[in-house]
Formats: sequence, structure tokens, C-alpha cells
Amino acid sequence: MSGTAVRIVPCLDIRGGRVVKGVRFKSLVDSGEPAILAKRYENEGADEIALLDISATLEDRNTALDAVSAVRGAVSIPVSAGGGIKCASDAERLLNAGADRVSVNSAALRDPELISRIALRFGVQCVIVAIDAAGLSAKVPGTAGWRNSTQDGIARRWEVVIDAGKTPTGIDVCGWAKRCAALGAGEILLTSIDRDGTGLGYDTELVAAVVQASGIPVIASGGAVAPRHFLEGIKAGASAVLGAGVFHRGELTLSDLKGYLAENGVEVRI
Repeated sequence: MSGTAVRIVPCLDIRGGRVVKGVRFKSLVDSGEPAILAKRYENEGADEIALLDISATLEDRNTALDAVSAVRGAVSIPVSAGGGIKCASDAERLLNAGADRVSVNSAALRDPELISRIALRFGVQCVIVAIDAAGLSAKVPGTAGWRNSTQDGIARRWEVVIDAGKTPTGIDVCGWAKRCAALGAGEILLTSIDRDGTGLGYDTELVAAVVQASGIPVIASGGAVAPRHFLEGIKAGASAVLGAGVFHRGELTLSDLKGYLAENGVEVRI
């Protein structure tokens, strides 16, 4: 493989000022202090830190700025931050706290022009749209908005879910991703709720579909624990691959992962 180097992105899901990790957005367990973990990951070779305040939207508040500031003070690599962003001023507060980019999710689905407002004010490169996807299936190949699976001729479709996995929307993931790109998103953070925390690897069919539909860089998220899972996400077209629990638990270091990817022909930043 050749071209732009693939980024490896550890994710810090924040709740109550602490890093947490669960399975399919539930059964959250404490995983440590954000700044300490971020520094560890930078030392291991992380290319970027993703910080997501996962309860901000549900609690109707802004992202915890203290956590963003603490992580920014601990590392020199890029930091993206999201959770609870409802307007361009919310994004500005995160950027002023030290984030290099901001991630919008539920509020963007409810008010799509939010993407454009942030992009116009701060630049497309600052805007990530996080999409949480849940799979649906039906044995009706060819139905509008559905994607054919390679398994048993079953058509697949993915639905956008918001509010930290609480609210299904009925909106097609690929259609939403395409619209996000048109509105000014610079990148998509794509999480498979079905795979999150399961250790089953990324939903590579989902990744490939969103890469094709959006035409912009996609960060693959949800389910990767083995080095081959990250490789599979990259082969599916992801420009960056995200991990959380496997790194928090110390089951895989970023330096070892980068070594494995390099051995398998992936260009990574050393």
C-alpha cells in the first residue's frame, strides 16, 4: 500500500472527567485519567488523540473544557474533541481550550447547517462529523437506500443513531455521510455500534460503503482489538483507524501496531 500515511488514533471517551469504555455504548468501566493516558499514547507513537465527552449531549451541557485543556497540556500531537457542541461558539471554546479539531454528532443531525457554520468560521479541516451507525437488514436486495451484502444475498442498511446510542433516527448512514461532506465536513468519524467494545473488528463493509458515499477521509471505529482488525479497516478504505479499550487495557501498544502495519505494506508515521 502506498500514498498518505494512515493515522492511528487512540480514543478517550470521557464521562465525569475520567476515561471510560463499554460495550455497544453500555456497561461503562473506568479506564483512567485522560491526560495520563494521552501522554502514554503519544510516547507509543499515536498520531492524534480523539477526546469525546460521551455524556455531554445527554446531560445538555458543553464538552468538559478541563479535560481538553489537560490533554492539550500533556501532549504535542493533534487533539480532536467533541460532545455537546450545539453552535459555532461551542466549537470555538474547544479550539481555545487546545483542540485542533472539533467533532459534532447529534446536534449536526438535528441542525445540519451547523456543519457549514463551523466550517465557514474555522475551516473544513477543523470539522469532523461523528456518525454512530447501527445495522439493519432485510431480504429485499435492491431496495432504495439499502446496500447489498456479500453474505447470503441479504441487503444491508445502516441507520444513524444519536444521543450516545440512545435515539435511532431512521436516517441512512451513507446518505447522511454524503450530505455531511457536501455541507463542509473535513472527515467522518464512523463508529459501528454493533461492533463497539466487542473485539470482533471493524464493520469493514460499513467502512467501505461510507468511504465510497462520502468521498472524504473516514476514521474507522468500533471493535478493533487485534492488529489484523486495524489492517482490515485500512484495506476497507479508512484514512485513520481508532482504538480504545485494547489500548487502555495494555493489550496492544501503538508502537507494536505500527510495526505490524508497516510489515504489511501500510505507510505509517514513525
